[in-house]
Order: sequence, then C-alpha cells, then structure tokens
Amino acid sequence: MERLSYVTLEKAGYDGYLLKSAPERVLQFGEGNFLRAFVDYFIDRLNEEAGFNGKVCLLQPIPGADALRDAINAQNGLYTLYLRGFEGGKKVNAKRVISSVSRCINPYVDFKAFLANASNPDLRFIVSNTTEAGIAYDPACRLEDAPPSSFPAKLTRFLYERFRLFGGEKGKGFIILSCELIDHNGRELKKCVERYISDWALGEDFARWVDGENVFCSTLVDRIVTGFPRAEAASINEANGYEDDVIDTGECFGFWVIEGPQSIAAELGLDKTDLPIIVVDDHTPYKQRKVRILNGAHTSFVLGAYLKGFNIVRDCMNDDGVRGFMEDTIYNEIIPTLDLPEADLKDFAHAVTERFKNPFIDHRLLDISLNSVSKWRARCLPSVKGYFAKFGRPAKNLSSSFRSLVEFYSRGERWNEAHNALEAKRGDETYLVRDDAKVLEWFLANRALPLDELVAKCAANADFWGEDIRAYL
Repeated sequence: MERLSYVTLEKAGYDGYLLKSAPERVLQFGEGNFLRAFVDYFIDRLNEEAGFNGKVCLLQPIPGADALRDAINAQNGLYTLYLRGFEGGKKVNAKRVISSVSRCINPYVDFKAFLANASNPDLRFIVSNTTEAGIAYDPACRLEDAPPSSFPAKLTRFLYERFRLFGGEKGKGFIILSCELIDHNGRELKKCVERYISDWALGEDFARWVDGENVFCSTLVDRIVTGFPRAEAASINEANGYEDDVIDTGECFGFWVIEGPQSIAAELGLDKTDLPIIVVDDHTPYKQRKVRILNGAHTSFVLGAYLKGFNIVRDCMNDDGVRGFMEDTIYNEIIPTLDLPEADLKDFAHAVTERFKNPFIDHRLLDISLNSVSKWRARCLPSVKGYFAKFGRPAKNLSSSFRSLVEFYSRGERWNEAHNALEAKRGDETYLVRDDAKVLEWFLANRALPLDELVAKCAANADFWGEDIRAYL
C-alpha cells in the first residue's frame, strides 16, 4: 500500500479540499495530536473557506522524538483527521485530509533551519502548545544555545533573529497564540520573553519592538483529541487505500477563544467562515464557562455515578437519573451564577451533554476522579458560593456532589504503596482513590466517622477549600 501523498490522493480520486502550495504563514511550536486536530484543522478550513492561503511549519519541541517528524515529512505534511462524536442527536464520523502543514523541523538537529524561518516575510502567526510546563523561565538558557532548552527562550531567540534581519520594520512582528493550559498563557509567555531580553541584554530597541510590534494573545482551546487510533489504524488505511502513519482523531466539538484586537479576526478571515473561533477583549468569561459548566459537570456527577455502579461517562448520559441530575445542576445551579448571555450558556450546556454521549470515547469515571478535591474546589465551589450569594440558600445538587465526594474518598480502607493511592470498595470491586498524599492521609485518618460527621468535618477543612464552607452546603 502506498504512503499518503498528493500523488496517492490523486490516484485514489480524492475530491476533498487540498492546498498543494502556499507561503508558510504560521510557525507552530508543537507537532502533536492536539495542535494537528485543532489549530492545523482550523487553518485548513480557513484556507478553503476564507482564502487564508497559508501553510504551517511545525517545530519539534523536544529532542529525540524524531519518528513523528519523519512520518509527517514523508507524507508531505498530509494526514487524515477524523472528527467523531454525537451532534444534533446523530452519530458523526467526519473524515478530512489536512493539507495545511508544509513540513516539520527538529531545531535540535537543524537549528539553522529553525532560525531561517525568521527571514520569511510572509510569516505572521506563531502558535504553541508546549504543555502546562512549557511556559516557564529557565535561567540556564543562553542566547548562544543552539537551541535554548525552554520554549520561551527559543521564542526570544527567534524574535531577536527577526528583529536583527528586519531592523524593527513595522509589520514584521507576530501574532503569538499560546494554547498551553495555564491561566493567561499569552501574558505569562510574554513575561518570560521579557526576562530573557533583560538577562541577555538584548537592548531597549528590541524590547520596544517586541512590545509594540508583537501581540501575545492568551487563548482558550476546547476539543478532546484522542490521537492516533492504534486499534483501528490498519482497517482505516485499508478503507482509504493508502498508508497514513499520522492519522489523528478528535471529537467534533471545537472552540477557540483568542484574546486580542479585532484586527486578528480580519487577518484570519473569520468573517468569511462559520468556524467556532472568536476574538474578544477578555477570554476569562469563556474560560469560566468551560471550567464551571464542562469541567464542573464532570466533577459534580462522576463520583456519585461511580458509587451507583456506572463506569463510563457515555453510559451515565444514557441513564435518565444521572443525566437529569447533571443537567439540573448545570441549568439551575451553575448557569445562574455566570455572566455571559443566557442563550450562549445554554447552547454550550447542550453541547456538553452531546459531548459526553460521544460513542467513540470511553471516558472512564475513575480517570476523571483523579485529584477530585482540588478539582471540586476549582470547578464546583465557585458555583456553590455564587448560588448561595444569589439565592441565600445552598445549591441542592452541588451540595449532594460534595457528599458523594466525601463518601467516595471515605471508602478508602488501606494504603496502596505501588500506586500511592487508597484502596476502596464498591461492592465486591476494589477501586483506587488517587489524590495528593496529604488529602488521602486525612481521609484515611477520619474514615471511621459517620458520613454526616465526616462531611461536616471535611467542609470545615480550610486546607482543602481555602475556608470553612459548611455555611454554603
């Protein structure tokens, strides 16, 4: 079977959209599954629908992971993406060959090829997803490193090369779109770059150019990406009639919020398409919506559902009782505490239910249960306090979810050294309660208390919640 290429697709009579040549307008730190199923998919759609006419040059963010780079380059940057899920009450499995990627560079092997991108006058966007730990200042990085180890240091070195080549010329800066899952990712990235500028003594002219000609955008990204479908790859390739070593899969839902000036929307051509990408002055209300509704829904029902015998999120959504509890929590206890327009919040909530029904993702409740104490504090407690402030009474379902959390943890009977977890029982089954050691030690020490007393004592534990929360429950 031939490898995926433009020639292979032509032979197979592929009639989907393909962009064979275009200038590289996007430099992307990261070649992994998420960015290829999210950003590069959106660029591919913008090429087709909005005339963006741009290719994405990928950068391998860490050394020694050459197999993926080699596979991407061997396929001319092409790969098959499947977006699968449940939409409008129907099962969806949409295939698209992505042609927005031009190549992948390993800067640890070819640093000159990495820096050469700075001389490209068409380059305008820089995208990154270097994990939550990627946006961090490393004082060991030096300007002369080839390359510096940290992502912010690499970016600073690249920006300095751009400045050196174009002399601070207007319009040669970048729109920098950080996709890392940390608060105010763009802002934090800029702080790191500014520290390198100072530490490396790169000069006031360069500092002014970075500040004035480059836009560091904080963004919110939302799509579950399931990556290479290892168990299905052979059958998928057989059906397609070509060998694709970098197939990618993700859910249908996708939403990208970019914090920045509206000129970014114009440069991307968002007015010419209905893609779920918005440019706003402040992305935090949308992050709050995601954390409180999507993540809060997960955290509020999964532990109680697990104790009732459920194992998979999708199965919970097929049960009237569990789904009803979740939807009542979202619509009547969470949404009333949020500031975005009610219609937007309800649309997002409806999408959440459909996402949880995804027939292609077996999302285990026990996987979601990891670190539930800190999750409940971040995802549910703000809604609990907001509801109490607005209505003067506890939120019934969210209070019930707190009780389920305590019961889930309190069933831990003994320490499992191999997994740094507590062994607990659900009927005849053993499950692991996984959290910070201090949290687990507290529950193990207090597990003999009657459940009502344990719930009250847990709620009073300011180390867990930042305050005594008994009054809200």
